[in-house]
Amino acid sequence: MPATATAIGVLLGLGTQIYSNALRKLPLMRHPWEHVLGMGLGAVFVNQLVSWNEKLHEDLAKMIEKSKAANERRYLESGDE
Repeated sequence: MPATATAIGVLLGLGTQIYSNALRKLPLMRHPWEHVLGMGLGAVFVNQLVSWNEKLHEDLAKMIEKSKAANERRYLESGDE
């Protein structure tokens, strides 16, 4: 999964830089270092997005477990009356 996310980020960064140059009607590969920088930033961005999504799912699972436990306690406590 990390290799896929990195590849998507690299393509996103490269595509953004090429699109930016195309909009400004400049040569597509005008400053190659900008493409390298864009690819690096794109890779970092997508990898952070993937890790944030995984953490979000873990936190959601914890919240659901806490909610289920609270509901079970509430159900068992109300049944004693």
